[in-house]
Amino acid sequence: MSDDLVSEIRALRREVEKLNGHRFFRIHDKFWTMLWHSLARGLMMGLGTVVGATLLLSVLIWTLSQIEFIPIIGEWARQVIDIVQEVGDGN
Repeated sequence: MSDDLVSEIRALRREVEKLNGHRFFRIHDKFWTMLWHSLARGLMMGLGTVVGATLLLSVLIWTLSQIEFIPIIGEWARQVIDIVQEVGDGN
């Protein structure tokens, strides 16, 4: 083997050792640890999505209720608010 090839293999070996020491590979080294992290991440993303959508819709409905006095938009806003209230009362 040539010296260049040997030095390239050594450099490659050092890089692989660095990658194996990386946090991502240490966490995902064991199946149950990876499963637990994926489950927790999925739960947090789901919870964040629900809370974010709730806040966004609340602000939107409140904003629509405040602009009710504008002639064209006010009528549309009143219809949207009525529909939301009907759906809420139906549950």
